[in-house]
Amino acid sequence: MTRFPEGFLWGAATAAHQVEGNNTNSDLWVLEHLQPTLFAEPSLDACDHYHRFRDDIKLLAGLGLNCYRFSVEWARIEPERGHFSVAALEHYRRMLAACHECSVVPMVTLYHFSSPRWFAAMGGWEKPSATDLFVRYCDRVARHLGDLMAFATTFNEPNLPMLLRWVPPSEIPFLKVRRMVKLAARAAGSDRFGCFFLGDAKALQDRMMAAHERALQAMKSAAGNCAVGVSVALQDEQPVGPVNQRDRKCAEVYDPWLSAGGKSDFLGVQTYTRCRVGKKGDVGPEPGVELTQMGYEFWPEALEACLHYAAARVRVPLYVTENGVSTEDDAQRVEYIQRALAGVVNCLTDGIDVRGYIHWSLLDNFEWIMGYRPKFGLIAVDHQTQQRTIKPSARYLGGIARQNQILDPAAIL
Repeated sequence: MTRFPEGFLWGAATAAHQVEGNNTNSDLWVLEHLQPTLFAEPSLDACDHYHRFRDDIKLLAGLGLNCYRFSVEWARIEPERGHFSVAALEHYRRMLAACHECSVVPMVTLYHFSSPRWFAAMGGWEKPSATDLFVRYCDRVARHLGDLMAFATTFNEPNLPMLLRWVPPSEIPFLKVRRMVKLAARAAGSDRFGCFFLGDAKALQDRMMAAHERALQAMKSAAGNCAVGVSVALQDEQPVGPVNQRDRKCAEVYDPWLSAGGKSDFLGVQTYTRCRVGKKGDVGPEPGVELTQMGYEFWPEALEACLHYAAARVRVPLYVTENGVSTEDDAQRVEYIQRALAGVVNCLTDGIDVRGYIHWSLLDNFEWIMGYRPKFGLIAVDHQTQQRTIKPSARYLGGIARQNQILDPAAIL
């Protein structure tokens, strides 16, 4: 079997803060512009997708892809607490309309890491009122945009803070992080600054799981035809040695959000690599293995393992909502796609209900603390001129999408 089921979704993804540019009301904009900051550079104009979305969606559709996953930006929609911008909502309505005009299925993310700066200044997700505020925002978005949304996810990788707890302490500059938080609070005119990346992982999990459950109901009520789920970060966790913490890590990092996803309309699976877990926790890749620009092990087979892990715990349809590789070598990206999709085919053969593959990312974009150096995009972006250049990997994935089956790269490129 090399063909995919009829109606399988083929897409690419972006996140608002990473591509739109000039998101000045965002908490991450505050962090990027501190002196000093852990961010390699500020996002500034990013990919100017805020103004160029029509052309970018046409590029996606022209490749043969039929799904676009993007996020709406809370900081634009509610720039001040309790004050919603109809102009911003209408902007995202135009984005949705552009998808439909190009016969592209839109999948909308309500929260992709960034928050309004006022939300961070009040303490962010660690404040008890955070859940109510997020649910109110989701309800407003669903009422204004829901008739054009086919799919929506409440959160993108809400389990990431819990996953970061397993990063070896030597890799996290705690003193610099604490200093940056204090500077951000001062810049926001507050005595606190609650950022998704920097908050207490357990407190964030409790608040965000409650928010997901309530937002799911609110959005289903406001936009009943829209399938609502959540996208969860998964790694292929592999045990090292007879005594290891692999099972404990999975139970802590993945299983709570898989349980929440299992009560939704679908689950988004987001996978990039494998991780080795030993007696004291993560032990890092083996010496000499091939690494990506992000420092991840080049391991496309992680996707198959993670789909199996998720399918064993949920009974809802699965969509691969992110999968990709950061590299300057586009031939490596082609290989990654081919091997990852071979794993999806194996999962389908095993009876797993996988209904779509959405690649990260559509564009070379702003990769958070690492700035613009990592290249995940199917389409290259010159951030000085905003010129787009379609890569061979984009044509390869598009060719697969058009024929709905895995193809030899030589047949397309």
